[in-house]
Amino acid sequence: MTRHNPYNQGLDKNNANYVPLSPLSFIERTAVTHPHLPSVIYNEQRFTWAQTYERCKQVASALHRLGIGDGDTVSTMLPNIPAMYEAHFAIPMTGAVLNTLNIRLNAESLAFMLDHSECKVIFVDPEFAEVIEQTLSLMKTPPPIVIDVDDPYYPDGKRIGQYEYEAFLASGDPNFDWHLPADEWNAIALGYTSGTTGNPKGVVTHHRGAYLASMSNILAAQMPAHAVYLWTLPLFHCNGWCFPWVLALIAGTNVCLRRVDVKVMLEQIREHHITYYCGAPIVHTLIADAPDTLRAGINHTVHGLIAGAPPPASVFERMEKIGFNLTHVYGLTETYGPAVGCPKQPEWANLSVADRVERNSRQGVRYHLQEDVVVLDPNTMKPVPWDGRTIGEIMFRGNIVMKGYLKNPTATAEAFSGGWFHSGDLAVVDPDGYMRIRDRAKDVIISGGENIASLEIEEAILRHPAISSVAVVAMKDEKWGEVPAAFVELRADIPPITEDDLHQHCSQHLARYKLPKKYIFGELTRTSTGKVQKFALREQLNVE
Repeated sequence: MTRHNPYNQGLDKNNANYVPLSPLSFIERTAVTHPHLPSVIYNEQRFTWAQTYERCKQVASALHRLGIGDGDTVSTMLPNIPAMYEAHFAIPMTGAVLNTLNIRLNAESLAFMLDHSECKVIFVDPEFAEVIEQTLSLMKTPPPIVIDVDDPYYPDGKRIGQYEYEAFLASGDPNFDWHLPADEWNAIALGYTSGTTGNPKGVVTHHRGAYLASMSNILAAQMPAHAVYLWTLPLFHCNGWCFPWVLALIAGTNVCLRRVDVKVMLEQIREHHITYYCGAPIVHTLIADAPDTLRAGINHTVHGLIAGAPPPASVFERMEKIGFNLTHVYGLTETYGPAVGCPKQPEWANLSVADRVERNSRQGVRYHLQEDVVVLDPNTMKPVPWDGRTIGEIMFRGNIVMKGYLKNPTATAEAFSGGWFHSGDLAVVDPDGYMRIRDRAKDVIISGGENIASLEIEEAILRHPAISSVAVVAMKDEKWGEVPAAFVELRADIPPITEDDLHQHCSQHLARYKLPKKYIFGELTRTSTGKVQKFALREQLNVE
């Protein structure tokens, strides 16, 4: 029998009471409310929110005139410059999907991504023109239209595009009549993540999730209106953890940084009174290790979000001593970046530095607008006890979880098995309910905030004819958090090779940041059935 519910009678969604959630609405409001406040600073370049909004509409209009619309993919190969910020609004305004490419990747990986996503247009910085030329030559599908993004602060590099960004922008209509998506479930971005297989997976995120993730970031970081934010985090990484949209919502100021350089970072913090930034442990370590002379004149509190490989506790301790306030967050590309944070409890202020750092370095608890994040036994799908000892897998459920993997229904079904998103990260839950990662179910190495698939490195090493077997594991590194290390067995019937020989071989097949930092020659540790015991190799490596 159907129960009569008077609250459902004649009370339907309509244009007056329902609008799809999208972070694109943030910039329109801020441009109207705070038109003259600074939006973007890049060296001597300055823009207001009214100007940034107009520029985004012009780029969207110009793309629309090229035929770009719903469901098309538009990629970027850009550093943290104003055009990269504008892309986070301009591209989705057309209904297209933003694909921010990792500027550190090689041509082979990039060609796969452009083919897989059926990219129609790509914005290219001259610094990366050469690798994009190689990429286009490797593509199996029709190559995209290339738009060069000239940077007055980087005059070198080639121009390979059919258009130049500023001229392209100028051709667009500043009054372009864009609309929010008809459905908030529509894709807003596509980001590729390294897995344990050769080809990366394309993570599809939606407007609703980006909207809610942005709001959660503000709450987790306790960001006030008009905060000044330094772009140390790559904008290509999980769409800058959704912070492009965060800054539009709070009418903050984006201070762009072409590359991470500790001297420049500290100069920018001092000059612009930066109050917030994000980054992998390496970014914070650079600041902590900088000479006192570089930090001179920075007398205000600077807040940072730290994520990536579980950072050394010493990073938190050193940053606290110099007056930087770090909050540990955790997430994946599949969760729009951070979806777990480690909020500080008031009583922690009375603890010793060592005890306070120990608590602050945990992954923590679910974000404010994430429905649930739990540690479950992957076999029973039951929560593990809060005893700080029982290991389970971190699993997510809620609006801040991807739509799925593009053109990969098998991987999508596996990731959402049992009604939860399986992170692949193994953790315990402490008695206070805070999560602490202990290991990874998949052998992904997180180096400087970037995911590196161990299998990809193993496959590259095995291309050398002298190699019999190989196992790549994470080695702890004070600077990068983790770096790859390779255990290698050589074939007995071929003359032995040196570490330099193998490193040169790997350099031909892998991006530089994926290259092993150590090679150990010898017999691999195996089980009785012949399976390599990677955990034993990790222990051996990190004890030495």
